[in-house]
Amino acid sequence: MHGVVTLKARREFLRIRGGRRYSSDAFLLEGKLRADDQAIAGQDADKAKPSQIAVGPRFGLTITKKIGNAVTRNRIRRRLKSALSAQLVASDPVLNCDYVIVARKAAEHKPFAELVDDLKRAISHVNRALLQRDGGRK
Repeated sequence: MHGVVTLKARREFLRIRGGRRYSSDAFLLEGKLRADDQAIAGQDADKAKPSQIAVGPRFGLTITKKIGNAVTRNRIRRRLKSALSAQLVASDPVLNCDYVIVARKAAEHKPFAELVDDLKRAISHVNRALLQRDGGRK
């Protein structure tokens, strides 16, 4: 993902559970503001390396085995990553926020332009909900 910071550890994905959600036929987007960069590093800020402290939004992608075989899942993953990269050029995600995209089967055959539009709409919806709930902080 060109210039996109990704979630890697299971605990990072689990932390986002219960966040603000947006559902489409191709994916589910869930987002949550990070309390602070210390929580991301999992340690005190004094001990954290600068490369461990996340700047800006981070994204995780989940595709379950229920969707299909490895070839199908990888095709969906590549399409969603590409749509996310294209969408990030055109929008402004909330800083200090983590997002998880849970893919659905429809993501495999949905026209690419619609996938990008859905991602734009989803991120915008989640951002509005996060900012309303958390008092407008960024």
